[in-house]
Amino acid sequence: MEVHEGTVTIEVPEQPESGVGDVVFYNPRQEMNRDITVAVLRTWQDRTGDESYLDANAASGIRGVRAAAEGWNVTCCDYDTDAVEHCRTNFTRNDLDGRIVHRDANAYMHENKGVDVVDLDPFGTPIPFADAAFQCARSLVCVTATDTAPLCGAHFQSGVRSYSAVPRNTDFHAEMGLRILLSALARTAARYDVGVTPVLSHVTRHYVRTYLATSHRATDANATMDELGYVDHCEACLYRTTTEGLIANPHDVCPNCESTRINTAGPLWLGPTHEVDFVTDVRERITEELGTATRSRRLLDTIADEIDRPTHYDQHRLSKQWGISAISMDEFLEALTESGYEASRTHYGGTTFKTNADVEAMRRITT
Repeated sequence: MEVHEGTVTIEVPEQPESGVGDVVFYNPRQEMNRDITVAVLRTWQDRTGDESYLDANAASGIRGVRAAAEGWNVTCCDYDTDAVEHCRTNFTRNDLDGRIVHRDANAYMHENKGVDVVDLDPFGTPIPFADAAFQCARSLVCVTATDTAPLCGAHFQSGVRSYSAVPRNTDFHAEMGLRILLSALARTAARYDVGVTPVLSHVTRHYVRTYLATSHRATDANATMDELGYVDHCEACLYRTTTEGLIANPHDVCPNCESTRINTAGPLWLGPTHEVDFVTDVRERITEELGTATRSRRLLDTIADEIDRPTHYDQHRLSKQWGISAISMDEFLEALTESGYEASRTHYGGTTFKTNADVEAMRRITT
């Protein structure tokens, strides 16, 4: 099967319908993920002058081939013999140089420190590769997680096991998954005196993607840990509150409605999930040859405009809770901002938004 992405063409085996099998895996639904990665690599290289890129879970080599086409010194690593052969074939057919390594990714990363950019895109959770990645990467770690059900609390015990945190399946489940992932990655990095700063993150359908700038100073690792905490969520009235720090202090009753239907999630990443200037720069480097250019620009525009608040709301869910018909999103957000609150759409869904107003203030203003 011949696949065209950006400026490259690769060959991959015919894929099983389930996405799981013995063939070398290629996921066409992640083309936007890879298009944005290309724009991130352009931005990062312009800013830092970095040159080396490791695709630690190479499979067909599509990420590595696309990075090499952007001028990066690429290494593709995979333990599967067929994957290694596909990587070699795909670099050759695009007349690109790249180092192809037949190794276990963790073994390779532990033995090769100082790679500028490390990219983790495994099948499922990236956590088994995170320790090695933060010791290997010099300045940027890119991570994809496709196990969204454990991350967002839908598969609760699996989420606890994989991420050493308590996820909850809430109205903001997509953001729950992102913040659970960021918390686990930050705690992993801190074990090696590495601090992380998310410069861009997004949740798109079946996966979570984040880009973490790294700093190899213990003081920055300490600062990273200060961004962790807990969210208390009332299932009765949808009230939310956050607690900073690694010690949970859950409410017995909701401060808003006095319900005991409170669930607590964490430790979560409570800090910013992106840097506006970086997102804006990445957006400017989305060029027309990228197959998802229009969707990617729209996504990045929305992310850049999101206000910096942990957790989002769904307007339709609130309207249902209040027993009213939903007004237009523009009218809803305008009512909040005219009352002196911050409010913005989010990329988590068409009816999702962030605000610094609590649920009672929102109800009073918009109903």
